[in-house]
Amino acid sequence: MDTSQQNSDDDSALSNLTVKQRIFFVVLVATMGALAFGYDTGIISGALPFMTLPLDQGGLNLTPFTEGLVTSSLIFGAALGAFLSGYFSDRFGRRITLRSLALIFVLGAIGTALAPNLHVMVAMRFLLGIAVGGGSSTVPVFIAEIAGPKRRAPLVSRNELMIVSGQLLAYVVSAVMSFTLNDPHLWRYMLAMAMIPGALLFIGTFFVPASPHWMVAEGRIKEASRILHKLRETPREVKKEMTEMRQHAKAARQGPSARELLQEKWILRLLLVGAGLGIVIQFTGVNAFMYYTPVILKTTGMGTNASIAATIGNGIVSVLATMVGIKAVGRFGRRTMLMTGLTVVIAMQLVLGCVLLLMPQDMTQSIFALAAILVFLFFMQMCISPVYWLLMSELFPMKVRGVLTGAAVSFQWICNAAVAFAFPPLLSATGNGAFFIFAAINVGSLIFVITMLPETKGKSLEQIENEMRERFSEQEQDQQTA
Repeated sequence: MDTSQQNSDDDSALSNLTVKQRIFFVVLVATMGALAFGYDTGIISGALPFMTLPLDQGGLNLTPFTEGLVTSSLIFGAALGAFLSGYFSDRFGRRITLRSLALIFVLGAIGTALAPNLHVMVAMRFLLGIAVGGGSSTVPVFIAEIAGPKRRAPLVSRNELMIVSGQLLAYVVSAVMSFTLNDPHLWRYMLAMAMIPGALLFIGTFFVPASPHWMVAEGRIKEASRILHKLRETPREVKKEMTEMRQHAKAARQGPSARELLQEKWILRLLLVGAGLGIVIQFTGVNAFMYYTPVILKTTGMGTNASIAATIGNGIVSVLATMVGIKAVGRFGRRTMLMTGLTVVIAMQLVLGCVLLLMPQDMTQSIFALAAILVFLFFMQMCISPVYWLLMSELFPMKVRGVLTGAAVSFQWICNAAVAFAFPPLLSATGNGAFFIFAAINVGSLIFVITMLPETKGKSLEQIENEMRERFSEQEQDQQTA
């Protein structure tokens, strides 16, 4: 658990920094987990071509089936990691959980780089996935509880920026290494580099404070107050936030236990909203575009090298869009951004389907198809992805925040796997009509957001919890009177 001695070390490490600098440092350390997340999910696309080579040429002699096994093992590990980390995050604290995940990142990266055969590779990718999934559910919650109401939206959104930056870094590393290194074990170097952000995360957790929200929930009021004084501009902010947290913690202690709370109907309804958001983000088809852009573009007659180069374009657009999204999420409501993003996503999927079905195969078709994909990705990464991770840090009650966030994010990873597995056979069976199917699914997602998602902008985590309880308890009362 987080100790008093650790907090003393934190104070000395951050004592010479301003409040903004302290928070920036904490967010930077935490998002090393997101950078590792992005790099690990992106680097496999560059490593796989070399891993498919025969054993005597330095590869693992992968077949199409085992390629899918290696790729998907991380996704399944991520689903388990997201679920388990929720429990550990609530039990032992966000910081200790991140430190443990950092060790798994390092061990997983070393294990994949040294894997002598397919079985070890799959096992190590699964282990790495546990860290990826655990980080994806723990980092946003930790940042949200550190940042405070005013800074929460843009700072939690930096998590998404680091994810897409990690993916872009992976694409660039793959391209540079493949052109500059003539080594049969090139893929091992690509995978080994994933240990760097994991190591930085591990070291950094010794210099950041614990979550004051978690401290108050554990009854460690003085320690929480001392931490909060280091992270807020004025004593008035500290007093207001501490009052809210103490009142909330008192009510939580007098209320049902965490086990009993998980059985309440309003909590289950809220969890279904979180799971529904996992469907929203993944069934946009974003990973179909990220994983299979070269395949899509090759159907237009674009060459193999040009199609692969376009994947770097995906990474650049994602980073730029997320930077814009960080600014936008602090100014516009969560619902507004999601509805805007989904509307453009639907339009671009319809455009892409029409371009591929109606235009002749030539360079003009390739350009229009690529343009539709890039506009899709821009609005996806600006309006949908950052808001999803922000909502995962906001929606759930403090007493079971880690568990519910872990469960919702775990379901999101399952949806990720479903889309990744389903897209190639769907494309084969329906041809370019697959994009019209995604558009129809996203119309359903848009209706879900309009009818089910509450607005959380500008509210403290305690205010959000109270409003969620009232909103979803009222639904139960309305059903009983009906």
